[in-house]
Amino acid sequence: MNWIEALIIGVVQGLTEFLPVSSSGHIEIAQKILGADNLKTQEELLSVVLHFATALSTIVIFRKDIFKVITGLFKREKEDFYFSLAIIISMIPAAIVGLTFDDLISSLFEGNLILVGSMLLITALLLIFASKAKQTSKQHVSFFDALIIGVSQAIAILPGISRSGATISTSVLLGIDKSLSARFSFLMVVPLILGKMAKDILDGKLVIQEELIMPFIFGFLGAFLTGLIACLWMIALVKKSKLTYFSVYCAVVGIIAIGWTFMK
Repeated sequence: MNWIEALIIGVVQGLTEFLPVSSSGHIEIAQKILGADNLKTQEELLSVVLHFATALSTIVIFRKDIFKVITGLFKREKEDFYFSLAIIISMIPAAIVGLTFDDLISSLFEGNLILVGSMLLITALLLIFASKAKQTSKQHVSFFDALIIGVSQAIAILPGISRSGATISTSVLLGIDKSLSARFSFLMVVPLILGKMAKDILDGKLVIQEELIMPFIFGFLGAFLTGLIACLWMIALVKKSKLTYFSVYCAVVGIIAIGWTFMK
């Protein structure tokens, strides 16, 4: 892997992690175009590095909210405590799926563009449903809401299902205010990414070969900087109910991905 390939994949990760178009699906497509065999041996490690970069983008953008979530667990204010607890509850389904089906999940990320394309079409449908939802106004996330949103996040482990698209769409369909839906969606993934990194460190997976240091740095910077832009952009788009455009995009990319497979 050279620094250009790593930078391209980093930019793809940064943009698509926050926009509702599936970062995992686009990474699979990008790797297929760049040459999956060339990237396969570093794929898992690179994925961890790039996800950490986008998690750092989230931390920078939502630093005040994250501080509030952490301190909320130790405060007596009912609203802050319940919101912090809702974040924790939302993490449970994805954590269970990730720990229980780790090997099965890894096998799904093997350049299966038919799967990716099909899941992108499902993402397109989710975004259409969310965009057609009535005006939302609920200013809190109940524990039941958090669990349902968490299940959506767990399902979004599949390559091609957009994590942000699935969680924000689910929140909106539950009647939660769109701004709060976006904020909750981005906050709930940070502990999972950091937890995954901690697990990989303990398992000895985060060992970077010397010749990969510079490519990984370029990939990290690409994901972090574009992640900052995409995160702010997505918040504005959700407020303005502009999800329909992304549903069309996901449908087009999904059809192309499936067609690419049959043309090979």
